[in-house]
Amino acid sequence: MSACTTTPSDAAVEPQAVPSGWQGAERAVPVTLSARAADHIARFLAKRGKGVGIRLGVRTSGCSGMAYKLEFADAANAEDVEFVSHGVKVFVDPKSLPYLSGTELDYAREGLNEGFKFNNPNVKDACGCGESFNV
Repeated sequence: MSACTTTPSDAAVEPQAVPSGWQGAERAVPVTLSARAADHIARFLAKRGKGVGIRLGVRTSGCSGMAYKLEFADAANAEDVEFVSHGVKVFVDPKSLPYLSGTELDYAREGLNEGFKFNNPNVKDACGCGESFNV
């Protein structure tokens, strides 16, 4: 398992390596959190009273082919690729990494709605309802 760390937002952000043994590692860049998302996750983990970070992945679903999985991680899995962004651990399974490489998870409030937003540079097409995507 490898840990990558993001730099403060006022410093230049350079791509960080993913372990060379992972599928798609030659194209992978870290999965990061915005400051708002990291703050929201850290507060929720503290309120929850357990957990070591957040686990991101993809699953087959929806009209466009794939949907995001997001859950709190109580422990790291042996196969997880681990990144640290704004002090919060982000775990990604190796099968999902090529689809999530370079993604930033943001937490946004828009009017009365609030929630996580995936800014994924790999998405080529998304369904109209926003629940699924294709790469």
